[in-house]
Amino acid sequence: MGGHSHWATIKRHKGAQDAKRGKIFTRIIREVTIAARSGGDPDGNPHLRLAIAKAKEANMPGDTLKKAIQRGTGELPGVIYEEFSLEGYGPGGTAVLLEITSDNRNRTVAEIRSLFTKNHGNMAEAGAVSWQFHKKGLLTVEKSKVEEDRLLSLALDAGAEDVKAGEKMFEIITSTHDFEAVKKSLADAKIETALAEITYIPQNTVRLEEKSAEQMLKLMEVMDEHDDVQKVHANFDIPDEVMEKVALAAG
Repeated sequence: MGGHSHWATIKRHKGAQDAKRGKIFTRIIREVTIAARSGGDPDGNPHLRLAIAKAKEANMPGDTLKKAIQRGTGELPGVIYEEFSLEGYGPGGTAVLLEITSDNRNRTVAEIRSLFTKNHGNMAEAGAVSWQFHKKGLLTVEKSKVEEDRLLSLALDAGAEDVKAGEKMFEIITSTHDFEAVKKSLADAKIETALAEITYIPQNTVRLEEKSAEQMLKLMEVMDEHDDVQKVHANFDIPDEVMEKVALAAG
């Protein structure tokens, strides 16, 4: 299982803590607001449709969601956010790609550069590592939830590009265009997904052992906690036994 799925698994364990801090709502509000710039009708705006689905999954109050959309369409005043990406290298030469929303690019770039430097990494120029990632739909399903043949049939018939079997999870890869169709197909079949999102998937991974793995996860965590970072992507691969050991040590 690659870095994207490992990190998603860790973040699920942190979910309750994040929710208390309001971090999840803050990110989703920014995503909804930016998506709504292209139009406030989710039927004609796939980006907004996905953002609204996230908001509902996080149990965001309807009034909060409505105001976020209205700020995006200009019906309500609000902060103007800029979307951009930042790139760098982490422990072991891993590639790191950050999705950013910020109202002050210079401040954010300086802060992210400092986080890289303090956590065994360094920031890179635009394009240095982004070529190593493809923007795809990713869905994961616990192996105990469905038989492989059934999942393969449903996912591929709905347009999935690939289905991979890990130790504990199935990974379903889709194009961004077919993501919603595959997600709906699984939902209609009552197959529960552990993760369903548009993300950046690395073409190749860098295997990390204990010390580098610990440093990498720390880097991911501090980046994830930065208010302007929407998503963190990396191409690390940590063996399950190392991941469990590091997670246990971290408490």
